[in-house]
Amino acid sequence: MSNRGYPKNENRKVKASELVQAACIFFACYILMLFVLFVMLVLHDINGWLDFCVNRTTEMFSLCICIFLLYFIIYFYYYFENKEFLVQSRNILCIFTIITVCVVLCSLAGTYVNVYVRPAALLSIVCVFIFNRRQAIILNFVFFMLVFIIDNYTNGFGTDIPPQLMYYSIMRGFVCGTLAIFVANSVKTRGGILLTGAIIAVPTVAIAVLFEFSDTGVHIQWLNFVEAIGWSVLGCMLSSILAIAFLPVLEVMFNRLTVFRLRELTRTDASLLVRLKKEAPGTFNHSLIVAQLAESCALAINENAEIARAAAYYHDVGKLKQPDCFTENQSDYNIHNELTPELSADIIRSHVKDGYDLLIANHFPQIIADVACEHHGTMPIKFFYAKAMKISGGDADIGDYSYLGPTPRSKIAAIVMIADSSEAAVRSLKEHSPENVERVVRSIIEERMDLEQFVDCNITIRELTTIKQTLVDALSGVHHHRVKYPAIRFNRERKAVEEQHQDD
Repeated sequence: MSNRGYPKNENRKVKASELVQAACIFFACYILMLFVLFVMLVLHDINGWLDFCVNRTTEMFSLCICIFLLYFIIYFYYYFENKEFLVQSRNILCIFTIITVCVVLCSLAGTYVNVYVRPAALLSIVCVFIFNRRQAIILNFVFFMLVFIIDNYTNGFGTDIPPQLMYYSIMRGFVCGTLAIFVANSVKTRGGILLTGAIIAVPTVAIAVLFEFSDTGVHIQWLNFVEAIGWSVLGCMLSSILAIAFLPVLEVMFNRLTVFRLRELTRTDASLLVRLKKEAPGTFNHSLIVAQLAESCALAINENAEIARAAAYYHDVGKLKQPDCFTENQSDYNIHNELTPELSADIIRSHVKDGYDLLIANHFPQIIADVACEHHGTMPIKFFYAKAMKISGGDADIGDYSYLGPTPRSKIAAIVMIADSSEAAVRSLKEHSPENVERVVRSIIEERMDLEQFVDCNITIRELTTIKQTLVDALSGVHHHRVKYPAIRFNRERKAVEEQHQDD
């Protein structure tokens, strides 16, 4: 199963009132769909739409009931599969925006151009990137049942689409839409979406040939035959082109996270990363290493590696507010030597909320902002707690020297928490043998387990063991032993001259 989309928090308790609110939004979307169909019917025949509806009252009523049942199916799918997704109104609006737009496009194409040119795979391609593979399959099923009943009960808005073409449309939708989901699931570039359109054109043409042949028998009308094939190929490519155009709009409107947006966020010229590189170079370099570690760990436990890498890039972005207050950005001067431990702890722990606020203000996806807020959980800030204990003679409250949380609520947040602390701790070791690295990483994980940092993210002991071994292997490679270079250099005559000062 694809891991695209937001990590699922299975511990989230959904209230009954939230489910009722979600049901109300579903009903509002249902009414909107009926209104859209009514507008399309009126615009198609401004003078005769009333007579059309009066003469087909039973069909119109059946259409309303069928659409309601299909929307009901979507609601109960999410009710049993992912209640947390269901109660987020933005998700519901995103689903029905996609369905409504695709219904309109398919209806217009079938009514005014040709049934074969309908962008049948548009919804499935978009949904596999915006949501995930499983959701795309169920939504594709519901969508083409919806298109079929609209064609059936409205006769293509009065254009009298032959039943054979209605069957072609639903068969094409199931076959090509599902194939597009599995092909596009591994696509990483927008060019790959165009290739998806070319691939699904093959079964589309085959289905068109079968239906044309079954309709004409041995007396093939070659012009219609070639026309059906040409329109079918064009419809597949149109699905891909529209998906490329539609995806960025959905990303912005509903703040959705796709593989394309992730790549934009992790480019070195992304605005916040440029700021981090200029204003907090130590934090920037630390984040690059943590991103590599988090990506490896996510792959090892079958989580979304791209989200893990992006979240790690921005996990410390809150340090931009006061970059000189953090060790990795300091030179010889340390401002904390002049501050009380309490004030220093407040400054250090404020970077998680500052990061969250900065990412939300810049319209980053929620999961990335959440990781910035959660990657320290409620861990104590040991250095300043120890300093306060020494000054106060052992009378410091650990709560005053701890991060405020929340603890990680996704496995990706847990990965970034462990990778962040492990990278900093291993970097401070004098001897980076695999044994020492393993000891440090194991200690970090065990301490966070003792302090209940992972209770809200549903991560298992097996996965933590896998993360530990992945980090040990990676960090042992980063800080591998290097031979000491001889203290010589070569002059213009390529003769060795002994160096007076040589760094290791």
